Amino acid sequence: MRKWTAVLVVGAALMAGAAAPPKLPITDLKNLPVVTTSPYDEKADADAVVAAAFARAKKSHRLVMLDLGGNWCPDCVILANVMRLPAMRAFMAAHYEFASVDVGRFDKNLQIPARFGFTKRLEGVPTVLVATPDGKLVNGGDVFALSNARDMTPQSLAAYLAKWVN
Repeated sequence: MRKWTAVLVVGAALMAGAAAPPKLPITDLKNLPVVTTSPYDEKADADAVVAAAFARAKKSHRLVMLDLGGNWCPDCVILANVMRLPAMRAFMAAHYEFASVDVGRFDKNLQIPARFGFTKRLEGVPTVLVATPDGKLVNGGDVFALSNARDMTPQSLAAYLAKWVN
């Protein structure tokens, strides 16, 4: 079932004119190398981190991807490690200005999602916000899609990250 889901996600992304996701060298999360178990800087100034990502995006004309999560969250750790695979890292660098924001246990840095209209408790993490350099949210109806990353394949995670890129 998961393989078909990945095929459907990739197919839908390609039909919508999205960039093709990179082909990842692993097919199952059990083979995912764990590079980090703490992807979020709990002491970072989230406002400054996000402002810097948008400033870079204005210069590079890339989309901004904000990854909101917590180090306690297994789905967040999975996403972070998929994004550290060499093929995915290169794809992200070519298409996004990336920033991670620690939201604690849904009780920290909530001004960041509020800027994009998410003023109630986040439905899950990781919450992935994709925005244009001028701050327009691109994936508004789909920001919680990766909060079940542990049930996805690495390739379907890559397809989600690619589907917003034209």
